[in-house]
Amino acid sequence: MCRFLAYSGVPVFLEDLVAAPCHSLIHQSLHATEAKTGTNGDGFGVGWYGDRSEPGQYREVRPAWSDENLLSIARQVRSHLFFAHVRAATGTATTRANCHPFAHGRHLFMHNGQIGGYGLIRRRLEALIPDSLYSARVGTTDSEALFLLALARIESGFAPGAALAAALGDALDLMRQSGIREPLRCAAAIADGDTIHAVRWSSDARPPSLYLCDRGDSVVVASEPVDASRDCWQALPCNTLVSIRAGTVALTPFEVGLGQAA
Repeated sequence: MCRFLAYSGVPVFLEDLVAAPCHSLIHQSLHATEAKTGTNGDGFGVGWYGDRSEPGQYREVRPAWSDENLLSIARQVRSHLFFAHVRAATGTATTRANCHPFAHGRHLFMHNGQIGGYGLIRRRLEALIPDSLYSARVGTTDSEALFLLALARIESGFAPGAALAAALGDALDLMRQSGIREPLRCAAAIADGDTIHAVRWSSDARPPSLYLCDRGDSVVVASEPVDASRDCWQALPCNTLVSIRAGTVALTPFEVGLGQAA
């Protein structure tokens, strides 16, 4: 499974979390400790907010540990809110379009997990993406499909957490209709430049790992702790939504109900 982190707080250089700590995201790309595989070498990406409403983005298919451009960008870019992700592919091609985070308008999205039996429901899941957003579908991953389905709900007035739940509900409905017994597991984060919403959820009792570290002037959500400050890092409970805005952290139960595919 993939590894990711999301940061919100006083502006810092991306390097401070992506490269510098003892268990930085680049380190996790080779030595993840809480994933099915310790290596996440199927591409990477960073997305950050600066002076414009739309985020900046850099994605590449090379492993994060071998890309000198990532190190250079991380040393120079400072941001109050950014995402970073290292990918372990689960059945889709290693292409730039399939690397996270995904961006559309002012939103960023990244995901760790898998829709069980995705190949059996992919066509029907994509058919649920409205025409207004379907042209933004440039990759083949289940993650990007979930992002666009959630965006469609946000544009219709849903809160981001409810939009993510509805997108997962779409996938879960199709899985059940197809008789798929594999689980749907999801750790995901979505941001609009001001607020991060992150979820840890699974249809079984084994959701992907996700941790929260609240340092007062900043908050980090990550698949694994990136440094040795273990007292700060708290594992999010299963089926939880965390919302982070201007230093305020709110945890609420996260429930997935019926989607539009029911």
